Amino acid sequence: MDAKEFLGMETVGDELHWRLTVTPEVSTPGKFLFGGCGLGAGLVALEAASGRPAIWATAQYLSYAPTGSTVDYEVVLAVVGGHITQGRAVARVDGQEILTVNAALGTHQVDVHGVWVTAPEVPPAEDCPPRQIPPMFANSILDRIDVRLAKGYGFDELEGPGGDPCSALWARVPGHLAPSAATLGIFGDYVSGGASQPLGRRIMGRSLDNTLRVVQLEPTEWVLCDIRMHAVVGGYAQGIAFLWSEEGTLLATASQSLSIRFWPEGAADALVARGGPGSPRDR
Repeated sequence: MDAKEFLGMETVGDELHWRLTVTPEVSTPGKFLFGGCGLGAGLVALEAASGRPAIWATAQYLSYAPTGSTVDYEVVLAVVGGHITQGRAVARVDGQEILTVNAALGTHQVDVHGVWVTAPEVPPAEDCPPRQIPPMFANSILDRIDVRLAKGYGFDELEGPGGDPCSALWARVPGHLAPSAATLGIFGDYVSGGASQPLGRRIMGRSLDNTLRVVQLEPTEWVLCDIRMHAVVGGYAQGIAFLWSEEGTLLATASQSLSIRFWPEGAADALVARGGPGSPRDR
């Protein structure tokens, strides 16, 4: 399964125009398009239209695409150079712009190499417990991505003292063995969940942006999302994830800004009783 198939994307006439139906499989538990899938879809379209791999991409979220809606992506290749293409993919629902993905794509060979960050020391994925998904989060993208908690609090442990701002989880799409910029963009959206870790409380987060910087791609079944929160001030949080292969190769970095608020006291019990989340972007 590649990212195009995972997301359910199809071209509309040519590779400058794409369509995505927001099924539950690419939605948040709140019944809206998962932000990482919005970025991933834009990357699928931009890479296909340009014929070049992504180097950098950022998505700015303007509005929501509810489950059941159709998202139309229009690609504009603004500059096509000898090594680099710069372009954007504008996503609309019923003519309303909901997100814009800007990207640089291309290849360039220079005989230098260096990586100056290191992966955290965590157990391999097979030795980590599956991350428990609350029943009210079923029938969403959280069911499709296999996640193992490598470092940090589980969902049921997030009502206590604050913890380390650094957490880590292993993620994979079963059957998808070769990471792409699009799949790394999807995994990078887990940065938002990392804001709960240092606070020791469950939060609801609305992503303002997702930015992906691709370092190199190599085959790996599991991707380690090494999440490092930088700050939570004035109701906004910022953080970054270093995305590593099982062999310890740095694949990409993913950063994000989001607005946050705490779950109301007793909200988890109420959600279970009601059978669903109360916010479009519950984390």
